[in-house]
Order: sequence, then structure tokens, then C-alpha cells
Amino acid sequence: MSDELTIGFLGAGRMATALARGFLAAGLVTPDRLFASDVLEAARDRFAGETGATTFTSGLDVARQGRVLFVAVKPQYVGPVLDEIRESAGEDHLLVSIAAGVTLETLAEHAGPERRIVRVMPNTPALVNAGAAGFALGAQATPEDGDLVQQLLSAVGVAYQVPESLLDAVTGLSGSGPAYVFQIIEALADGGVRSGLPRDVAQSLAAQTVLGAARMVLETGEHPAALKDAVASPGGTTIAGLHALERHGVRGALIDAVVDATDRARELGGS
Repeated sequence: MSDELTIGFLGAGRMATALARGFLAAGLVTPDRLFASDVLEAARDRFAGETGATTFTSGLDVARQGRVLFVAVKPQYVGPVLDEIRESAGEDHLLVSIAAGVTLETLAEHAGPERRIVRVMPNTPALVNAGAAGFALGAQATPEDGDLVQQLLSAVGVAYQVPESLLDAVTGLSGSGPAYVFQIIEALADGGVRSGLPRDVAQSLAAQTVLGAARMVLETGEHPAALKDAVASPGGTTIAGLHALERHGVRGALIDAVVDATDRARELGGS
């Protein structure tokens, strides 16, 4: 693929850099076929330093070089950036937006209704090649475009194609989810400290425990409830802890967090 694919990033921030590094590591593209633009010199320098790519100030230069263009600017700048490159982005370009809350309809309004567009909801663990993303195809995007985006996103984690109507739920679960897990890790570590463990040991144990539990779910394919039951011996320590979680409504709180974040994503998308 590296012999034919050229990728450009409109915006060279942390997520763009993480995606580019993942593409390079997977051999999907080479540095000489990777381009990015950003108005901030520091962002351009960091992107170039970590990827070896060529960077520009203007998105027009990226559109002239890359055939897959990742729209990686903040949502409020998506319209102006797409307006700028509208005449330069032709039929052979695929636009992939990772801007949160910007709908396919809005993207098409600025890029042109004939453009092939894919909307992606990534998450920050893509920075460590452990991302979880959802994506939806625009009206003009082809199944081959979907396959390409799937392959690209899989270089930094996992990705699932869903109808655009479900991207808000992806936002509420995996988009916002890392923050929920960070709070869980912090709370587990605080519990360890309260029970006498040094802070650094408690935090490391908590983070590793979450990592290990997640890997067991992914690698065994078993339902989380079955894995939970296997740990909870009759009358033991784990069932006592689980009782405390149920008593304080942790399960309901996490469900509410996903639902509330999904609802907020819908509100932002509508605005």
C-alpha cells in the first residue's frame, strides 16, 4: 500500500500525530508520502519530528499532495479549512474527518456534495496504539473507502463501521470512556492508599489491574459477568467489594455516564 497511498492531515495536533505514527509503524505509508498542515509552527515541527513528514502552513499544499485527507482541526475550524481546499480536493480525494460533532451533512456543505467523505470518532488511547473508533460513510463514499479507513484505523487500535446515527453513542462510550476509566483508576489507587499502600505502588497496581481485566475480556471472549463470577469466591473478599459497588450504584452511574455523554453529543451535533 505504501507504494500508492498518500495521506495528508489538515491539522497536526496530538491525534493527527498519533494516527500518522500508527500508519507508519504498520507500513501503510512512508514518510515521503505523508503530509500535514497547521497554522502553529510548534505543531508542524512536532509532527515532522515524530513522523519525518513534510509540513506546510496551508491546507491547500496538503490537498495537492495527499489523496486521503484527514480533517484533524477543532470543530469550529472545519468549515473554513474545507472551504479553503474545496476547489483543490477532487474526485480522487477521500476526506476523513475526526472532528467531534461535525456531521456528514455539514462536511458535505463545505467540501462539496460530490465529495467522498468518512466521519470518524476516535479516542485518545490511539496515542498509545490502543484506540477504539467508530466511523460512518458519507453518501458518496464507496465500500472500498470504508475498507481503507478500517485498515488505517486498525493500525492504532480497533474500529467499527456504524450508521452515522450511532456515532453519538460511540462518542458517549469510547470517545468519552477513557475519562471514566481514568477516574476509576484514580479511585482504585486512592483505595489502595487508604489501605496503606504507597501512592506509586497503588496507582501502578490499579492501572495494571484495569489493563489485565480488559485484556481478559478481549482475549477470552467471555462475558464480563462470567469473568467476574470466576473471581468472586463464596464469602470472600471480592464479593464483599462487589457488594460495596452495588450498594453505591457504580453500575448505574457508569450506564448513566455513557447515556448522558451520548445525549450531550447529540445536542452539540444539533447546534
